[in-house]
Amino acid sequence: MARAKNPHGDAKRPRKKISVLDRLKPGEAETVLRRLLAAHPDLGAEAERIARLVLGEVSFESVASEVEDAVRALDLDDLNSRAGSHAWGYTEPSEAAWELLEETVGPFLEDMQRQMKLGLEAEALEICKGLVLALYRLRKETNGDGLLGWAPDFPAETAAHAVDTWRTGGDNRKRVVQRDPRKRPGFPQDFVEKFVSEWGSLIGRTPSRT
Repeated sequence: MARAKNPHGDAKRPRKKISVLDRLKPGEAETVLRRLLAAHPDLGAEAERIARLVLGEVSFESVASEVEDAVRALDLDDLNSRAGSHAWGYTEPSEAAWELLEETVGPFLEDMQRQMKLGLEAEALEICKGLVLALYRLRKETNGDGLLGWAPDFPAETAAHAVDTWRTGGDNRKRVVQRDPRKRPGFPQDFVEKFVSEWGSLIGRTPSRT
C-alpha cells in the first residue's frame, strides 16, 4: 500500500514515537535503573563505568558559575524572610545571611566530599577550585548593600573551609601534618597565583607534589 503524499508529492514521514524514558523525572529514572540492574546484574559493571564518566564531567569553571549564580539568586527579600522576630525568637540579619549562604553553598561542599569518598580525587579538586574561585569573585560584593554585605567574612572563611575539607579528605578533625602527603597533593599553587592571588596566604602555600 502506497504512503499518503502531501500536496507537494512527498511521502509523509511516520511520526517518531515519544519514549517514556525521555519523560521520566529524576526519581523515576533512578527507580528504573535500580530495577533494571536488579533484573540484569550483569549490567552492573557497565553502569558503574558510565556513572564514573558522568561524575567525571566536571570543571572548576562550570562549578564556579553555578556557585555564583546560586549565591546571586539570593536577595534582600530572602534575608528579610529569615531575619527579625519569629515565634522561636529573634534572628540577627547577619546570622540570617550566613544561614542562607551556608544552605546555598552547602550542596557543593557535600558534592566535593561525595567525590572524595568515591575516590574521584581529580573531580573533588575541580569542585574545590570552583568553590574557591566563585567565592573569590563574590568577595567584591561584600562591600555592597546586598545580602553579602551582611556577611562580609563569608567568602574568605568558606573558601578556607573548602580547601581544608579537601586537604583532610572530608574529616576536619585531622590536621594536615597528620596526613600522608602522598595521598593527596597540595592545593595547586598555579591555580592560586592565576585565579585567586590575593588569597594565597589564606589558602596556604602547601606546595603541589606530582
